Amino acid sequence: MDTSKKSFGKTCLSFFKKNTVMCIAAVLAIATSFFVPPDKTYLGYFDLRTLTCLFLTLAVICALKDIRFFGIVAQRIVVTTGNLRILALALVYITFIGSMLIANDMALITFLPLGYFALSVTKNEDKMAYIFILQNISANLGGMLTPFGNPQNLYLYSHFKIPTGEFMQIMFPPFLLAIAMLTAACFLLPKTPLVIKDDSGQKLNRKRAALYLSLFAFSLLIVFRLIPYWAGLLIIPVVLFFADKKAFAEVDWGLLSTFALFFVFSGNMARIPAVQEFVGNLLEKSPLLVSIGSCQVISNVPSAILLSRFTDNYRELLLGVNIGGTGTLISSLASLITFSHYRTLRPGHTKRYLVLFTVMNLIFLVVMGLAAWFFFR
Repeated sequence: MDTSKKSFGKTCLSFFKKNTVMCIAAVLAIATSFFVPPDKTYLGYFDLRTLTCLFLTLAVICALKDIRFFGIVAQRIVVTTGNLRILALALVYITFIGSMLIANDMALITFLPLGYFALSVTKNEDKMAYIFILQNISANLGGMLTPFGNPQNLYLYSHFKIPTGEFMQIMFPPFLLAIAMLTAACFLLPKTPLVIKDDSGQKLNRKRAALYLSLFAFSLLIVFRLIPYWAGLLIIPVVLFFADKKAFAEVDWGLLSTFALFFVFSGNMARIPAVQEFVGNLLEKSPLLVSIGSCQVISNVPSAILLSRFTDNYRELLLGVNIGGTGTLISSLASLITFSHYRTLRPGHTKRYLVLFTVMNLIFLVVMGLAAWFFFR
């Protein structure tokens, strides 16, 4: 009996570690339902378009991942690097661009192992914490330029019906600043010579890649509101069912569930008078600072969903929830993913990692936050 209890406890703990944000979202949704009992209004909480776009994009990305599209392309880029500085730039830029296309958490899951491979085979494990943290920051900031780059962007873009041109105009200045800061951070590394051989022997399935890239382009047309989202639900799942059924199982259902739960939480919070008054007063003073601060406590995705119920200032909200992804370890789900990877690969070095993570993220948070306050908003 005791053994089964211990086993159950370990299973619950393991599930919580893997789905921390989703579990917190579930607790918050349940807790607020005591103040706002379930009724017909709950059905209006859910942004079906955002959930559909997120699902379709994730499914296609999983199909591309199954043929190792991102890994093969990225590895071929990395093997061309000649020194440690160029390697760091390659890894950071790959992650940065990847987050624009496949979202920040998926970019890290795909490219962190590549960083580990490159650093381990060249005996540069001592630089792993620094480069992993740069990859983490690049994943959080790289996706800010596009509506589909970060989950919170996709939600705000859909919720406020922001014109695509205006969206990119808002995010372009901080996007350029992020690139400049990340590049400068990479140039702090020495030009230590490296030799990396591509001995994977894996070839890209060009036909499958062409099919999945076509579906990805189709999903982007849906994101940009050029095609109705219901059309994507009719076409993309059917094609993937015959081409790669595994993609559906590999979709981050935890992320989709987290969105749904936070829709319930934020919807309930918006109906509680005391919360309406408190959050509303804060946002009247500075949506930018409130959203940045909120991310440090409850992460960027829930902050975007919650605060969007209380303000129409989507410009400052967009800036805040993107810049706010830097900072504390819980400011972004991507940061927890990076920490989990590093702790597994480099046990016994987590204390140094956390100190370095905090210092580097605070530098990015302060510099970009001040720039947003004085120049971008």
